[in-house]
Amino acid sequence: MGSFFRSEEMSLVQLFFQTESAHYCISELGNLGLVQFKDLNPDTSAFQRRFVNEVRKCEDMERILRLLEKEMLKSDITIANGTDSDRVPCPRDVFELESTFEKLEQELKEINSNRETLKRNFSELREIRYLLQMAEDFFEQAECQLSVSELPSEDSITLTSSSRMVRRTSSIASTTGPLKLGFVTGVIQQERFLSFEKILWRLFHGNFILRHAEIQTLEEDDSTEKSVKKVVFIIFIQGDHVRRKIRKICEGFHASLYPCPNSPGARKDMRTNVSTRISDLTMILKKTEEYRLNVLTSAAAHIRRWNAKVTKMKAVYYTLNLCNIDITQKLIVAEIWCPVPDLGMVQTALVKASEHSGCSLSPVMNRIPTNHTPPTFNRTNIFTTGFQSIIDAYGVADYQEINPAPYTIVTFPFLFAVMFGDCGHGLLMTLLAAWIIHHEEHFCQLKSELIDVLVGGRYIVLLMGLFSIYTGLIYNDCFSKSLNVFGSSWSVRAMFQPQGPWTNETLHGSTHLQLDPAVSGVFSGSPYAFGIDPIWNIASNKLTFLNSFKMKMSVIIGVIHMLFGVTLSLVNYFNFRNFKNIFLQFVPEVVFMLSLFGYLVVLILYKWCVALQSDMAPSILLLFINMMLFTYEDSQEAMLFSCQKPVQIFLVVVALLMVPWLLLAKPLLMYRNHKNQVFGNRRHNQSGGPDMDTDFAAEHKGDMVSMTDVFVYQAIHTIEFCLGCISNTASYLRLWALSLAHAELSEVLWKMVLHVALGVTSGKGSVLLAVIFAVFASLTVAILLVMEGLSAFLHALRLHWVEFQNKFYKGSGYKFTPLCFDSLMRVQ
Repeated sequence: MGSFFRSEEMSLVQLFFQTESAHYCISELGNLGLVQFKDLNPDTSAFQRRFVNEVRKCEDMERILRLLEKEMLKSDITIANGTDSDRVPCPRDVFELESTFEKLEQELKEINSNRETLKRNFSELREIRYLLQMAEDFFEQAECQLSVSELPSEDSITLTSSSRMVRRTSSIASTTGPLKLGFVTGVIQQERFLSFEKILWRLFHGNFILRHAEIQTLEEDDSTEKSVKKVVFIIFIQGDHVRRKIRKICEGFHASLYPCPNSPGARKDMRTNVSTRISDLTMILKKTEEYRLNVLTSAAAHIRRWNAKVTKMKAVYYTLNLCNIDITQKLIVAEIWCPVPDLGMVQTALVKASEHSGCSLSPVMNRIPTNHTPPTFNRTNIFTTGFQSIIDAYGVADYQEINPAPYTIVTFPFLFAVMFGDCGHGLLMTLLAAWIIHHEEHFCQLKSELIDVLVGGRYIVLLMGLFSIYTGLIYNDCFSKSLNVFGSSWSVRAMFQPQGPWTNETLHGSTHLQLDPAVSGVFSGSPYAFGIDPIWNIASNKLTFLNSFKMKMSVIIGVIHMLFGVTLSLVNYFNFRNFKNIFLQFVPEVVFMLSLFGYLVVLILYKWCVALQSDMAPSILLLFINMMLFTYEDSQEAMLFSCQKPVQIFLVVVALLMVPWLLLAKPLLMYRNHKNQVFGNRRHNQSGGPDMDTDFAAEHKGDMVSMTDVFVYQAIHTIEFCLGCISNTASYLRLWALSLAHAELSEVLWKMVLHVALGVTSGKGSVLLAVIFAVFASLTVAILLVMEGLSAFLHALRLHWVEFQNKFYKGSGYKFTPLCFDSLMRVQ
């Protein structure tokens, strides 16, 4: 747990192992998950690495597995959960695995191709059947309407003027007798039919007859996987030239044209033949689908295990590309970052892998010194991972820098609860977190970004709920109502005669009455046992009282939080042996904050603890402003205690003296040390002649110029700290603002929604109460829990990132990313 407060001590280790055992060694290290490999070929592109072909093979196998999984999901086949305990396949097993995948892919492609061809033929036959049925119905209807008995010839049919032709066709028929018409039959998508019909009317001016019918059975489009409606049509026209034009229009609209016999007998025979072929194709499609499902089902039992193997193989070959191989091609050299306490486990894993590979020589580990900054590694568990993620989102800590996460476990949910203080809402949030924790395994299987966030932060939500219950009890606020558990310290009965001045007439004739604590028995003399007295819930000056209380409480919490952050910087100075910064930076910062804002906290606490007349008590805000401006008019009336004026003058002067100390002390000391070092080295090198002196001056010219950057940097830091103390303290007033907003919203929901329903006394009041309570519950969850909860979460996050962590936390490191197969499997 010590590494949770500060990152683990890391060591750069050089590994030497034989080429034959390299695969096994990296596999064992991946199972261990405690080493990060360093790229020894940074200038080499990914396509020039030694094992690039093996990586491409793994990517190709991943593509095949994705294809198989997609087909399984499309067919609603349950994929078995495989175990990740299988070892990584050795290089000679890769070829067998690759051939298995290629065979499966080829077989599946063949099955899918044959199935698509059969489906397409089946669809065409079904369309022909609908077309023949429609044509038969039309011809039977036409024969009943025709007055002539002549049957259609081989290429055309005979219709008279009574066949609903357009006006021009009807006039020709009346003068020339029966017409010989040809026809075109086909199938078109329903969405294109209206445009198709409009084009025909515009081109041929109505000189045709069009009959159509919708196909009742919906077809699935394989490209879009959606149902497609189609329409069968038959067009009667005159002349081969017009028929050719219509065929081209049909091709433009992607309509399928089918032949249709002229004679009833031929149509009947064709319909019988089509029905027979449809029944045969149905049986073949069923057998093909069964065979496809059998292939996918047998693969589904192993696909998780195959996926794990391929992922691990790809990670191994990718890691091998980071290593160097000597000229003899028999030795692989790698460099790894490893936590110092885990070096023994790494050595044991390498020896085990070497024995498993059958090599005679064990791998060699050699710790090497380095000037490179090691990665940052903080050990976490399921409880602390969420809080560590909050810190890492701001920036990964520098190596061995103090980790804010342990303190954030307490301060983050507490600051959230200060803004969200309601024990009823906190209880709902706690129950939600407990439910998510109890069904954690089920939620982890769901693919949703929102659910992943809730599962990852389940313990954060749990603590936020528990702390909200605590602060809600402090505020004595539960769904905007107070709980009188211990009995109020105030009594109204004592205000009535004979002890007090009130009478029944006073009670009925006044809209507001004020309790006088000077009257005996009105105030018991001891405060409410825990939290705010419930009598404030019915007081008319409740908002004024809570405003004052929460605003001052926010200032106290903010100053303590910032002072704690500055104190943590002292721990960093001790750890990095930077003792100069303790006196040049930490001491002036603490003195500056305590002289001004620490004194402000003392004034607030003093005013709370001392009994003062409400009309005579001075305003702390005005006291603090006058203190900064050295304004002391009527000082005897505006002071809280004797000798307050000299104390305030002394504190302001001390705080102002800290500014030049913080601004100039560190740069001047660094400049003096740098000057002594440079000129001391110059005197040491004067014996080398003028040429050496010139070279030395040129060499240290950049160092002399960099002192300007030191002064500028320190000036920026001083201005940022001094102004930040003011702005950050004001920023903590968001605790007061959001707490007040949450309480007022809760009270508005109670008065405007639920209180109205409780006041209904009619016969249907219970039904109305049930409906309004559902509305009240929905609004409570949507507004007070979700929106207000998210707002309080974001404000607490800002207070930690900006106001707290900038006092001590740099966050400019880089994270320790070890080769870990378990992490790869979880991500997958």
